[in-house]
Amino acid sequence: MKPTPFYLGALLLLPACAHQTSGVEFLPAVEVHATAETTPVGTSNADAADDPAIWRNPADPASSLIIGTDKKAGLYAYSLDGAVKNFVAAGALNNVDLISDAKQAIVIASDRTNPTTSHIALFSLRFDDPTLRPLGKVASGPGEAYGFCLQRHNTDTSMAKVTAYAALKGGTVREVMLTRGEGGSYAGRITREWKLATQIEGCVTSPRTGDLFVGEENVGIWRIRTAHSAAQPEIFTTISPENGLVADVEGLAYAANDSGPDYLIASSQGDNAYALFDADSGKLFGRFRIADGTIDGTSETDGIELALGNFGPNYPEGLFVAQDGDNPGAAQNFKLVDWRTVLKALSLPAPGSKADHSSGSTTTE
Repeated sequence: MKPTPFYLGALLLLPACAHQTSGVEFLPAVEVHATAETTPVGTSNADAADDPAIWRNPADPASSLIIGTDKKAGLYAYSLDGAVKNFVAAGALNNVDLISDAKQAIVIASDRTNPTTSHIALFSLRFDDPTLRPLGKVASGPGEAYGFCLQRHNTDTSMAKVTAYAALKGGTVREVMLTRGEGGSYAGRITREWKLATQIEGCVTSPRTGDLFVGEENVGIWRIRTAHSAAQPEIFTTISPENGLVADVEGLAYAANDSGPDYLIASSQGDNAYALFDADSGKLFGRFRIADGTIDGTSETDGIELALGNFGPNYPEGLFVAQDGDNPGAAQNFKLVDWRTVLKALSLPAPGSKADHSSGSTTTE
């Protein structure tokens, strides 16, 4: 059963107005409502749905797809009305991200089927056919696979080479260069790694700078400036009421905003909210919750994703997707939110960008 949030005043009162309910701290956050929800994942009575990715169809934005993991069973492709378009039984896939050109996408997920040796699972997807077709697996080193994201800064548009980041549960982040061979399969080579002190999962990159953001669940968000060969993790923001985060820090999402600062969003799982930051400065723009309405709200969110641009009449300026850890009467699923409602609720200007961008991954079990 979901705890009932207690909402107080303006965000400026954050330090003074936190409220305690059943041991869970709720900070002020504006309410928005979901426009649609996906069909629940097939694994019932378990923490199963985890992380979404968004694939925008530039020729027909309303026909775009959401890719979501069932971390007990495999990978789903959903239409924007939430219907299942395809499912591939691929095992314990935890986080997912994708990269695409005008005709197809490469969908890539962290594979934790083997808890001692991490892997990256790859799939192809075409605009004219929503079938997820396996392209094999690539080893990403010792440890349990968990978080995952892709690099979009100066990415090879042919997708012959793709840079991936595997965020392992124990705190190690590995940069893996994926290279396509004959037949479309990929080989992998670990090029760098970093170590954070405790459990991590959510990660996302900036398409402008290549900066990598990683969520350390009980600490905060780290930034790694990957364009520099000697880059080391530096703190972006820490968990605190003033910074809008209550542990765990789970999913991360990034969206390039051509009309203002880029957005970084974090799932503040401990109080069922989402914190929106200036991705450059770390300034907290505000916090929001997906509240119960015609469609039930979200709680205990793991993975999130944000993509700006036109996604048809229901999402003309952007789409936000969040995993719902408690979907009453059914297995877990994903909620879809019109990004305009978030901007309006937070009194932020509408984006001018119509760029096709989607990046992110995160969560925990």
